Amino acid sequence: MSRKKEINDGPDRFLYEKKALEAGHKNIAGLDEAGRGPLAGPVVAGAVIILDGDFTERIDDSKKLSEKKREKAFLDIIKRCDIGIGVTGVEEIDKFNILNATLLAMKRAVNELKNKPGYFLIDGMMNVPLPQERTYLIRGESLSLSIACASIIAKVFRDRLMMEEDKKYPLYGFKKHKGYGTQEHVEAIRKHGLCSIHRNTFGPFGTLSRSMKKKELA
Repeated sequence: MSRKKEINDGPDRFLYEKKALEAGHKNIAGLDEAGRGPLAGPVVAGAVIILDGDFTERIDDSKKLSEKKREKAFLDIIKRCDIGIGVTGVEEIDKFNILNATLLAMKRAVNELKNKPGYFLIDGMMNVPLPQERTYLIRGESLSLSIACASIIAKVFRDRLMMEEDKKYPLYGFKKHKGYGTQEHVEAIRKHGLCSIHRNTFGPFGTLSRSMKKKELA
């Protein structure tokens, strides 16, 4: 079996794109995000319009790919697609709440596309405040190639940001857990307090976050 055939095996993951094109829409954009669940760091959204679908790397839900395969897929997507990346930082997450911050990141990602999208394929039920028609797909990364691309773009870009934050705040292990609430991360917060990229108002750790004074750790 050739590598290309192996990559393209499985259900038609361009089905929803085809339906939108057949309905007369152009520039079908997949939308997804990374970073809604962590205790620290930004939310990052990816918007992707596939221009050349002849991928040489496996394109799938970013959670199903190893870090090495995600990085290779990321580079392949950049070569073959129009991509936009949107970021909302911790201050905006605390100010607007995680849902609204995610929607803002998605809107920013769309605004970074070179081509104006005519239709959206969106993972989950994220009602992005934009006028274009759209289809919402639960577990869309496994159903739509465009959403899978957006998933990889958002995940890899956010992971890179968190690895940079690890250099600033080495006591928290951001390079390893990327800000998610692992036992190691929670213990580091209990021991060292909060740093400037921890979210004050989010999730099960919110109460503790609000009760602890932030510490800037070089």
